[in-house]
Amino acid sequence: MNIEVNPSHLNTDKEGSKSVTLTASLVESLVEAIVSGQIAAGSKISEPELAKYYQVSRGPLREAIMRLEGLGLIERAAHVGARVITLSPEKLVELYAVREALEGMAARLAARHIQQPEILALELLLTKHANHIDEVEGASYFHQHGDFDFHYRIIKASRNQKLITLLCDELYHQLRMYRFQSPRSQSRPKEALNEHKFILQAIRDRDEELAEMLMRRHISGSRKLIEQQVSLTEISC
Repeated sequence: MNIEVNPSHLNTDKEGSKSVTLTASLVESLVEAIVSGQIAAGSKISEPELAKYYQVSRGPLREAIMRLEGLGLIERAAHVGARVITLSPEKLVELYAVREALEGMAARLAARHIQQPEILALELLLTKHANHIDEVEGASYFHQHGDFDFHYRIIKASRNQKLITLLCDELYHQLRMYRFQSPRSQSRPKEALNEHKFILQAIRDRDEELAEMLMRRHISGSRKLIEQQVSLTEISC
C-alpha cells in the first residue's frame, strides 16, 4: 500500500462525515509510515511538521495521533511528549507470548466457524505466498497486510469480535512493524509456509484442538528466535 496521501484529497474533507473520512485516511497513512519505518521508531512526533507534510489542520491530526496511541504505535512520556514506539526484544517476547495464546484460541474457533469459501481463499493465498518465496529463492516471506495476511484471515474466521478487536486493532500493527523492520536473520519463510499449510489442514478438518496446538507452536517458534536474539545481545554486552 502506498503510504503517501494526496494532500488535495485531504483538503476536500471539510466538515461532518468528511472530517471523519479525513481522520481515517490520515490514520491509515500514518500507520503505514510508522510500520514501514518512514517515520522511525523512537522518533518524536512533531505536529507542525506532520500538519505541513499532509496539509491538514491540527484538529484532525491530533485525533489521528490519539488513535495511533490507541493502536499502541505512539506513546507519551512526561517531559518528552509523543514518540513512535520502539519494539525492544524484551517487549516483543511479551507481545508474542500474548499473541501465542490469543491466536491459538482464534485458530480453534476458526476450525469451528470457518466457511468453505474462506478455506478456498486461504488455499489460494498460500499458493501465492509459495510462489513469492520461490521467486525470491527463499529469502523472505510475503510482506502481509490485511486480507493478504494468513493470520489476519484466521482471526477474522474465528467470528469472535472481542478476539478480533484485541488482535487486529491492538496488536496487529505492532506485529506488522516488527515483521517489516526485523532482520532477515530472524525470518524463516519456508518453515513458516509449511506450518501455515498444516494449520490450514487442521482447520479444514475441523480439528479444533490440533489447529490451536499448531498455531501456538508456530508462533512460539518466532518467539524463541526473539529470545535467542535477547540472549545473544546480553552475551555480547
